[in-house]
Amino acid sequence: MNSSNCDVLIIGGGMVGLCIAHQLLERDITNRICLIDKEPALGLHSSGRNSGVLHAGLYYKPGSTKAKVCVSGAKRLRSWIEEKGLELNPCGKVIVPQRLDLDAQLDLLAERGQANGAQVELLDEQQLYELIPEAKSISGRALFSPNTSVVKPVQVIHTLQRLLQDRGVHFLHNENRWFARSEQNQIKLSTGCERINYGHLFNCAGLQADRVAHQFGIGQQYNLMPFKGLYWQLKPNCPIQPRTNLYPVPDLSLPFLGVHFTPSADSTPWVSIGPTATPALGRENYSGLEALEPGMALANLSLLTRQYLGNRGGFRRYVHEQAFLALPPLLLRAAQQLIPSLQANHLEPSQKVGIRSQLFNHKTQHLEDDFICLPGPSSTHILNAISPAFTASFALADLILERSGFLEAKIS
Repeated sequence: MNSSNCDVLIIGGGMVGLCIAHQLLERDITNRICLIDKEPALGLHSSGRNSGVLHAGLYYKPGSTKAKVCVSGAKRLRSWIEEKGLELNPCGKVIVPQRLDLDAQLDLLAERGQANGAQVELLDEQQLYELIPEAKSISGRALFSPNTSVVKPVQVIHTLQRLLQDRGVHFLHNENRWFARSEQNQIKLSTGCERINYGHLFNCAGLQADRVAHQFGIGQQYNLMPFKGLYWQLKPNCPIQPRTNLYPVPDLSLPFLGVHFTPSADSTPWVSIGPTATPALGRENYSGLEALEPGMALANLSLLTRQYLGNRGGFRRYVHEQAFLALPPLLLRAAQQLIPSLQANHLEPSQKVGIRSQLFNHKTQHLEDDFICLPGPSSTHILNAISPAFTASFALADLILERSGFLEAKIS
């Protein structure tokens, strides 16, 4: 039986796991780091499939963990991307109300953004026209976030992985059936002939994070509920080509931002429309019958039905406005609330699809809206690394390290 040792073992090679490794090196804490991932390459799930938008920090309640790390994290990641010469589109973002009753939310978002340290500006109808001539604000007002940008997530992930490998971080791929021996600070790999002993383990497994945590007896009241994000895109010859992110005013009682327009990170005339927020039939059910989990899907459908009937956490509005946006006519109608001149013949399906892993708390009977990071035996479990986790990743990694207890243990 082969055995190897490391100070830190990271489960999951998404953006949060990679940034924890990066910050351990940058802060000169340790270079004895091993990262294991169940796939043959990184970026195949949430981190590599997100919209690529680096958020500016407008949506989050002041004082929340999201608010604490989003603005500083976005600045740090953007600076790192520019330093490495990666693709970045500093196009900004415009938010418009699609109903009159949502106009007042612009002021709330502006207040939140300012409280969180973000730069924001309220626009009148003429200023909105100058940025996106085709956009429609039902009230004539809009909110502009000049520091929002768009990047290529997979490019970021692969660049970061190469740099970490060059600095000695050990990556193990195709490890999808390892077993935890938490009382011994050890995992047994799927081959059955190798064990890894660790000082501290960070669970950054994304879509599988709750299942990993449950192996350690942690977070039993939580389960991840997957929602599929489908996209369409504007055809290259479409006369409408917004060069700035265009978002609706979101329902702040829900974690979904609604269908929006996102330009490419590079100079190509490619604008995505989406994502939807449709309940997925599996945590990796990106298309058709791929990776179905019937038991999980039935349990989640039952749970969502109870949430709808009780109208807990605004779920009735979610069902009415977002649950069925995977149907092209409904997605088109949602997009037309932002750009009324958009027509069905302007759109084509996109190959892009992602799954958002939303954490459900069975004790409170609500979806968790903030990052959730729980301590375990010589381990830390990041269970709800939802948006803006990619944006905030460097700052979030520092916060996770500081709360993990590993730094104090290392010093002592």
